[in-house]
Amino acid sequence: MKRIQLWFGLILGLWVSMSVAHGPSRVKVEESIIINASTDKVWDLIKDFDQLHTWLPVVESADTQGGNDKGAIRVLTLKGGGTITEELKSYKAAKKSMKYRITEMSTANTVHHELSGEDVDVPVLPVNNYSATITVKDKDGQAEVTWKAAFYRAFLNNEPPAEMNEEAGKAAVTGVFKAGLENLKTMTEGQ
Repeated sequence: MKRIQLWFGLILGLWVSMSVAHGPSRVKVEESIIINASTDKVWDLIKDFDQLHTWLPVVESADTQGGNDKGAIRVLTLKGGGTITEELKSYKAAKKSMKYRITEMSTANTVHHELSGEDVDVPVLPVNNYSATITVKDKDGQAEVTWKAAFYRAFLNNEPPAEMNEEAGKAAVTGVFKAGLENLKTMTEGQ
């Protein structure tokens, strides 16, 4: 009986320690907007992988290779400084949809990590293993643009600095998505 209690105690202790000290969780962000325009008109602004800088306010310019072909690369120069490199994973013109992922980012700043005592680099977008899809669909004669992303926080070890935790990543991505979608609406409905 004591042996069973000991095993039960060990298993319970292991389970509790694993549940307290877990790594990052996958974060998902989804933003949508209805634009009073046809899907074709809205897709015309979004459809070119190399034209993100024409409608996403945070992007100053894009240096691209590969057009809309799978594997195309774009290096985005951000207005506040820094770069993000993205790869086109899927392009479906008939479905007005594209999927891409971030492959590289520059550093925005450095913060001190109290737990390790080391300085860590914070990327310009505080995320890791980021992939996203943007799609335009008809919604009662108007265009519904949906932008979805999934990612991990920038700091993959336990006890992340505030600048690199799940909340920081989610807030940053949500802010970019909302600004881009609102700008698409303004650009399209204002024409």
